[in-house]
Amino acid sequence: MKDSLKAGLKTTQNLLVDEERTIGFLETAGNAGARVYATPALIADVEQTCRDFLLEHLEEGEDSLGTEVNIKHLAPTLLGMPVEVHAEISAVNGRAISFDVTVRDPIDDGVAKGTHQRFIIDIEKTLTRIREKAKVFGEKS
Repeated sequence: MKDSLKAGLKTTQNLLVDEERTIGFLETAGNAGARVYATPALIADVEQTCRDFLLEHLEEGEDSLGTEVNIKHLAPTLLGMPVEVHAEISAVNGRAISFDVTVRDPIDDGVAKGTHQRFIIDIEKTLTRIREKAKVFGEKS
């Protein structure tokens, strides 16, 4: 990783809550309900935002994997609304990187809040490990 990777660095990703990011909520017979930002999609957006940001500070041959997500999804965001995913590096412990994250929409500053941790990996070593695991799994299947 580059020397530029340090606590206090921030990024913001602007996204649109499209159909793929939503789930039907409160849909019952006779009630059309609403489509809202699904928690798994929100978490995926947080992870992608943090990964993309880290890539700017990694060396060739490095990437990162998510290792922990602690997110509170506090407010609904409707289909078609924009969201901002804010991430700030709160700690760098060797290859372990911690983020404080917040998701906002035009109405709610606190759509989601929490932390996310990622671990910087050597791509080739990780691919070798994955291939070895796949080989063992294939032999047991």
